[in-house]
Amino acid sequence: MATERNKITIDTYNSAAKNYWDKVMDMDLYDDTYDMFCEMIEKENPDIFEIACGPGNVTKYLHSKRPDFNITASDIAPNMIELAKKNNPKADFLLLDCRDIERIDRKFDAIMCGFCMPYLSKEECAKLIADASKLLNTNGLLYFSTMEDDYNKSGFETTSFSGESKVYIYYHQADYLSMCLNENGFQIIDLKRKKCPEPDGTFLTDMVFMARKINVLKTFKDSIANDLYL
Repeated sequence: MATERNKITIDTYNSAAKNYWDKVMDMDLYDDTYDMFCEMIEKENPDIFEIACGPGNVTKYLHSKRPDFNITASDIAPNMIELAKKNNPKADFLLLDCRDIERIDRKFDAIMCGFCMPYLSKEECAKLIADASKLLNTNGLLYFSTMEDDYNKSGFETTSFSGESKVYIYYHQADYLSMCLNENGFQIIDLKRKKCPEPDGTFLTDMVFMARKINVLKTFKDSIANDLYL
């Protein structure tokens, strides 16, 4: 169940969905990472799950690069889903909290999670990574991005797209997220950092993780074999 701070954040994004779309539709800061995501999926007609799709800007970009992607996208804000559907008639959409993706009863070849984790606590991020591992086929690809800083700096902030409305922002650190990935059978392929400009002229550091789900059983057996050999 969403906490009060989660509810405030959800209400802000739901009421400002159109303004958010106007803000992000021409943003190209992360296009190189989306390109990498597309290039690393060699399978034709792969099944892709997108978490927290917002108004569908990333969905639209992915389909422009890989029309063969079978995308199922989700978001918790109804107005975001409605915009996403209009912007992406080829994709399927689910009104779903990212904290509840374990309800999905199918497997995917890749998961895209662009800027969901800034609204999740450390514990919720750990659960999301664990749930994503269960939803992915072996060798499946996981992409997620978040803002990097001391977790203790997390708190309510005024957004640039919704007037005086606030959202609760969580900052995260690479070591913790890397540990969560390793514990859930992922091998980190790439970690990029990007400087994201703020309206006041300052910059935030965004982290973009790319990880692949490896064969955990095989890795465990190889580890035992290596130990015996040594």
